[in-house]
Amino acid sequence: MIQKKLGILGGGQLGRMSAMAAARLGIQTFIFCPEQGCPASHVSAGTYFANYENKEALAEFANMVDVITYEFENIPLETVNYLQSFKPVYPDDKLLKISQDRLDEKEFLNSIGIPTARWMPVLNSNDIQSVFKEWGVEEFILKTTRFGYDGKGQARIKSGDDASNVWNDLGAQPLIAEEIVPFECEISVIVARDKLGQMVVYGPMENEHRNSILHKTHMPPISYAINDVVIQNAKKTIQLLAEAVDLIGVLTLEMFVCADGSLLANEIAPRTHNSGHWTIDACVTSQFDNHVRAVCSMNVGAPSQHSAAEMMNLIGEDARDASKYLEQSNACLHLYGKHEIREGRKMGHVTFLKD
Repeated sequence: MIQKKLGILGGGQLGRMSAMAAARLGIQTFIFCPEQGCPASHVSAGTYFANYENKEALAEFANMVDVITYEFENIPLETVNYLQSFKPVYPDDKLLKISQDRLDEKEFLNSIGIPTARWMPVLNSNDIQSVFKEWGVEEFILKTTRFGYDGKGQARIKSGDDASNVWNDLGAQPLIAEEIVPFECEISVIVARDKLGQMVVYGPMENEHRNSILHKTHMPPISYAINDVVIQNAKKTIQLLAEAVDLIGVLTLEMFVCADGSLLANEIAPRTHNSGHWTIDACVTSQFDNHVRAVCSMNVGAPSQHSAAEMMNLIGEDARDASKYLEQSNACLHLYGKHEIREGRKMGHVTFLKD
């Protein structure tokens, strides 16, 4: 039976675009978010403004909807566990737990045969020196194990740097050391999987970052390094991951393409993804359409791409000039309804369509 009322945890732009996709399928959405005036609330049937720890509000929210999903991975695991006692939550708590901790994430990926860059847990400042000795390198990346995104919660450390200062700057908390990979380019691949186990894949897409935030996504890719073998391996890799977690919904895998054509997984996102925004304008069925379909007991749809696309994020002050894209015949402008412009904040995106 198709679910008619969808609950979404989180009220940002991903929730907004999911709610808009749901509306096209005749599905009402209800948002649960602590922030008044969040972007998703503008396009939904109703919004519960409460903290994720408010069990009374969570129970009321769950009883209003048929099924629940989330738009970002920093939802407390306890919140999802509690909601699962009322209604199904997709993707489930297993995938959410894996994606919330970088140590769990890397360990899981390696356990199912998906390679990553070399990594090591760092539990104190002395462990930082141990990484230099064991790896025999002059520098590597340190990241917080939890709650890091868009370049936040990470630092590059070089031999000779004060390990104690770096440790304290990153919050004196558990970290993960990751080897610096001399990659050719960065890609992401997105999979949607429904309750029948049917899967469709978007990508791989080629991504460009600026100040550790996604700047542009190209589909098809433009790098010579992304050949047919790389494309097929990327698709096989994310399908393996989706099967391993028994996915219902959408997930994204970011990867590095190395000089020899091999792939190293970097990060799992258990949700729709910024690098898939182009699918709204360039595909028969977007990533948001397929996410809603999958979690609401429908079959996933063909992701057929009808136009080449370049997606560009509008970050911070970029949004002030957004109106100029209204005059471009190949530009599809999406603004998220965020009233306050801040440095590093994603305010919208533009997809440029090509033959």
